[in-house]
Amino acid sequence: MCRLLDVSESGYHASHKRPPSRRAQANARLEVEIKAAHERTRQTYCPERLQADLADNGIHVGIHRIKRIRQKLGLRCRQKRKFKATTDSNHALPVAPNLLDRQYAVAAPKNAWVTGATARLQ
Repeated sequence: MCRLLDVSESGYHASHKRPPSRRAQANARLEVEIKAAHERTRQTYCPERLQADLADNGIHVGIHRIKRIRQKLGLRCRQKRKFKATTDSNHALPVAPNLLDRQYAVAAPKNAWVTGATARLQ
């Protein structure tokens, strides 16, 4: 495999025996901090807001580094949507009478016209 990768055998084995670099150690610590901040913020903060939150806790790190680590960890922010009621059943507006009363079988054509929202007898 060393011939295939064009590296010496001693260099290959030395790379596996040496301790992680300072950058790798810092990234490992950042992974833990970013996971904790992600959970603390209910998974809703984007990288920019997460950077500000980490800075408030004394950890100063760049946006792109946060993005890279979040992608590696598979963390994504959830979008919060405001609840919006779409139906108001308690209103004082007039309600059209139900003339068909679910009797859709008619004796002759053009006796009942039915649409998606209203029903009308002719």
